[in-house]
Amino acid sequence: MTLPIGLAIFFTMWWIVLFSVLPFGVRSQHEDANVTPGTDPGAPVAPRLLLKAAITTAVTCVLFAALWLYMANQ
Repeated sequence: MTLPIGLAIFFTMWWIVLFSVLPFGVRSQHEDANVTPGTDPGAPVAPRLLLKAAITTAVTCVLFAALWLYMANQ
């Protein structure tokens, strides 16, 4: 696997994992009973995006390493 192909696969996998990690642990303002005036009641109270980006990167690294090992041993 060449470097550009590897980066493209990693980037694609990262976004797919991010979209699957984003909903975990999210509480809306409506569920928290603390709606800020002028905002949507479904808006998250604390999205914790940096934590989710770190989790996404860790999961993607493991998945990419498994893919790399599979392709190298084929």
